[in-house]
Amino acid sequence: MDFINKIIGEELSAFEKKFAEAVKSQTPLLDRVMKYIIKRKGKQLRPMFVFLSAKLQGQINESTYRAAALVELLHTATLVHDDVVDDSLERRGFFSINAIWKNKIAVLVGDYLLSKGLLLSTDNNDFEHLHILSEAVKQMSEGELLQIEKSRNLNLKEDIYFEIIRNKTASLLSSACAVGAWSTSKDEDIRDKMKLFGEKVGIAFQIKDDLFDYGKDDIGKPTGNDIKEKKLTLPLIYTLNIVSAAKKRELIYIIKNENKDSAKVKYVIDSVVASGGIEYASQKMNNYRDEALSILYEFPDNGVRKALEELVRYTTDRKY
Repeated sequence: MDFINKIIGEELSAFEKKFAEAVKSQTPLLDRVMKYIIKRKGKQLRPMFVFLSAKLQGQINESTYRAAALVELLHTATLVHDDVVDDSLERRGFFSINAIWKNKIAVLVGDYLLSKGLLLSTDNNDFEHLHILSEAVKQMSEGELLQIEKSRNLNLKEDIYFEIIRNKTASLLSSACAVGAWSTSKDEDIRDKMKLFGEKVGIAFQIKDDLFDYGKDDIGKPTGNDIKEKKLTLPLIYTLNIVSAAKKRELIYIIKNENKDSAKVKYVIDSVVASGGIEYASQKMNNYRDEALSILYEFPDNGVRKALEELVRYTTDRKY
C-alpha cells in the first residue's frame, strides 16, 4: 500500500475531510452517528479505485472527489441496511449502528446517507455519476434478493453464484472504477472498459472473502461463519457438486440443521478442503484477477497503472 499512497495519498487525505463535511447534519443525533461511522471506516478500497481510475485518464478534479464521496455514501448506506437485515451486531470489530441505536434509527441513517449521495450529484449536475451508481444499487438489491431466494434449498449452481456476486459485490467496485474514469475522461469507451475491469476485480475480491471462511487466520470474523449462516460460497458449491449423492445429502443436512455445532461445521470445512474446493475457488479467483489485469495492461505503463495493479493484487493477497 505504500506505493499507492505515494500516488494518491494527498487525494485520500483531502477526501477524508471532504467526506466528513459531506455527511454533516444539523440534527445532533444524526451528527453523532455520522462521526461514529467516520471513526470506524474501513480500508477505503473503493475511493482508492475511484482516484486511481481517474488518475489513469487525467488530473483528479472536484468531480472525482464527488464521485468518490458518492461511492462511499452509497456503500456505507448499504452496509448499515445490511446489518439491520442480517441482525448483525458487529461491523469491522465495532458495534454496528443498529446494535447501539436500534433498527429504526439504523434504517433512517441508511436513508439519510442515500439522500446525501443523491443531493451531492444533483446539486452539481453529476448526472452520469448518479446513473452509474444508481445502476449499482439496483444490482446490489437484486443480488441480495436472488441469494435469499436461491439459498433456501441449498442447491445453488455455480452460474447463479456468479450472478449473485456480480450483482451483490462486484457492481459497486465496478461502478467506482467507471465513475472515476468518467470524471476525468468523459469517454464512454474508457468508462465501460474500466467498469468491466472493476467487475473482474470485484468478483475476485468476493471469492477471496469466501476463502477466508476456511482459513485459520484472525480476520475479524469467525472461521466457518458462512456455514453457520447457511451461506453457499464457491468452495462449498464446488464440493456439493462433485461429492456423491449421499455425501451431498449429509453436508446439506448439517448446514441446514446442525450449523451451530462447531464439530459439525469443522466436518463440513474438512470436507471442502478434502474435495479440492479451496484450490478450485483460488484458481477461479486468480483467473478473474488476471482478466482484470489484462484490461489494465491496455493502458499506458506508468506509476498510476502500477498502483492500480498493486491494488488489484492486494484484493487477492490480503490477509483480512
